[in-house]
Amino acid sequence: MGVRLKIPKNHVRAASLMVRERLIEGEEKNVVAKSGLIAHGRGEAFDYLIGEETTPAALFATRAAAAALLLASRPVISVNGNAAALVPGEMVRLSDSVPAPLEVNLFYRSRDRELAVKEALVAAGAKQVLGVGRAASARIPELFSERRKVDPRGIHSADVVLVPLEDGDRTMALKRMGKFVIAIDLNPLSRTAQTADITIVDNIIRALPNLVSAVNELKCQDRSALRGMLESFVNRKNLSSMLIHIRNRLSRLAEEQ
Repeated sequence: MGVRLKIPKNHVRAASLMVRERLIEGEEKNVVAKSGLIAHGRGEAFDYLIGEETTPAALFATRAAAAALLLASRPVISVNGNAAALVPGEMVRLSDSVPAPLEVNLFYRSRDRELAVKEALVAAGAKQVLGVGRAASARIPELFSERRKVDPRGIHSADVVLVPLEDGDRTMALKRMGKFVIAIDLNPLSRTAQTADITIVDNIIRALPNLVSAVNELKCQDRSALRGMLESFVNRKNLSSMLIHIRNRLSRLAEEQ
């Protein structure tokens, strides 16, 4: 996707402005829902608190997530509009590296949006995209939004589901189905972050490349080593580390005023 606004490379917020432009263009192409723009702003606020960097806790969670994906029998990567607009290439690379199929899953679902997200992934190199149209014929029990519609070949039969930029209702519903859920969420206090088995508290534009690298690095590890990595990860403890990081950073900033 091209960026229309000419942003000076030395602008102090150049990277952030580029991301916003990609989301705006994604909204114009029907990939991103209007509410996705609001959700991004909320996430960016938390990124400010974190320091707009990948923390050691986030890297630890990323490696645990890579281990979980590699150990899974039927891993699936769920894709929404913001993820398709911001990191389509990384999504495809992760799908190929694990391997794990990509599945479109949208809160604001329409036929046009499903196709727009699929087209964004195909343009980035995806050979197969699940969950579009009649393919989303299965249902997640006790979930009443359009996100209940899933592909029987994908999320419905998966044992591990990666849900970047997720809403809490579906994460909770997936957990009730007995699935292992990996979330990417900049808000460590969200229902998604608190409910998932592994939460990577990081910006998706940093988290996805890191996750691809971790998967490629850990592929050579035997399953017992991967299980050890996964067993050493405790999501609540990791989320606490992120909150302590935010608290300490804000304290330092306050002392510098």
